[in-house]
Amino acid sequence: MSLNSQYFPAHSKANKDGVLAIGGDFSCELLDDAYAYGVFPWPVDATNPIVWFSPNPRGIIDFKNFHCSSRLKRYLKKNPFQIKINTNFEEVIYQCAKIKRHGQSSTWITNDLVQGFIDYHYMKKAYSVEAYAGDMLVGGLYGTLSSYYLTAESMFHKMDHASKACLLALVSKLRQHEISWIDIQMVTEVTKQFGATYIERNDFLKKIEPKEKPIDWSFLFEEKKY
Repeated sequence: MSLNSQYFPAHSKANKDGVLAIGGDFSCELLDDAYAYGVFPWPVDATNPIVWFSPNPRGIIDFKNFHCSSRLKRYLKKNPFQIKINTNFEEVIYQCAKIKRHGQSSTWITNDLVQGFIDYHYMKKAYSVEAYAGDMLVGGLYGTLSSYYLTAESMFHKMDHASKACLLALVSKLRQHEISWIDIQMVTEVTKQFGATYIERNDFLKKIEPKEKPIDWSFLFEEKKY
């Protein structure tokens, strides 16, 4: 079975920067179509139309290449964080939107995107992983859930290694349920530390093609604590 979209043109129509379409909104219907088709939104800012991307190459974390440094392993063995899943999605995405990042003067996570993804979360199509130190949320990540793959969209931390602990917990949980990779869209300095790499767009699209049995993501919502 091949990928089809009600709203987006062929992936080959994307320009050299990966831009496939401009406009639209963050309705659950459009998000559903986009992610099922392998497209993701990345607003330039709140005053411009939404830009939809299908980059080539595409960043992923393949778990067969996933690794964690010895130093980080030793630190996490001290259990500095309590990891939870889908207990505070709204706060995680708010923190991802407002956290200051090196070299960035503004955020691509606009208010409209935040509200759209909160609605998507209530449909159980978006998830969050949270790291707590006592009662304080000190790190987290969020992403989306499609029938055949999962994305990791953004992370934040207020304590060193908190967001990394969330990523490790997520990978561990996914491995338990025979999920073998994550779409991260673009490789960053942080994800590169864990073995993230780029693959050709066509190879990515083959990975998300419809299969006989979609992934049942209910395990991410049934177990609130890691």
